[in-house]
Amino acid sequence: MASAQSTGRRAAAALTAYAVLAGVVVAWGWMLTHTWSAVDGPDDRVSRWFASQRSGALDPVAEVGTFLGETVVGLVVAAVVAVAAGLALRSLLAAALVLVADVGDGGIYWLASHADPRDRPPVQILDAGLVADHSFPSGHVGTATAVYGAAALLLAVWLRRRHQTGPGWLLVGVLALLPAYVALSRLYQGAHHVTDVGTSLVFGAVWLGVLVAATRLWPGREERVPGSSGGLPDPSVPHR
Repeated sequence: MASAQSTGRRAAAALTAYAVLAGVVVAWGWMLTHTWSAVDGPDDRVSRWFASQRSGALDPVAEVGTFLGETVVGLVVAAVVAVAAGLALRSLLAAALVLVADVGDGGIYWLASHADPRDRPPVQILDAGLVADHSFPSGHVGTATAVYGAAALLLAVWLRRRHQTGPGWLLVGVLALLPAYVALSRLYQGAHHVTDVGTSLVFGAVWLGVLVAATRLWPGREERVPGSSGGLPDPSVPHR
């Protein structure tokens, strides 16, 4: 009963945090589009700088970054990561984390993009077919932050629980950097202002932090303090 009550409280806290986060993002978007119009100048200068760096060699690199942040790609990757994490960590919470991260991030994007219409940057946009006034926030960057960020966290949990070192942590680093790669790609293609992609990076990371706290998947100190048996705590020594 106590465990069920604790789980319920954590779920309620996560939902409350989600509602607050969504409200903050919408309020921030409203300020960008109404109160702080002075931001447009610096935003536009950054967009023009990225546009000036375009080349035949960089165009396909940006296309790959955009592809990694596509909604369908994110959903497929999230499903694969959910199955792999659930089996590797033997936890339904681990499987749910990446799915809830992606869906929750998408919900905030949908709400903010409709509540705070914002025109795309005043440069040639290389990604055709975008809604003209859905610049804020970046859905691609939000998807990448939720999915690849969750994948990096879950892999790190698996490695820490097994006291692993080596190439596995290199993969964690690569996964953690993918949202930044997607963000740079969207800026390069002229799809978003820098404040749009920055907002998605921040709220996506905060939402992941909320979910990690709610699920308590990160190993506790007692799970990673090396003992006399080669990395596991010595059962003969009581914890204090």
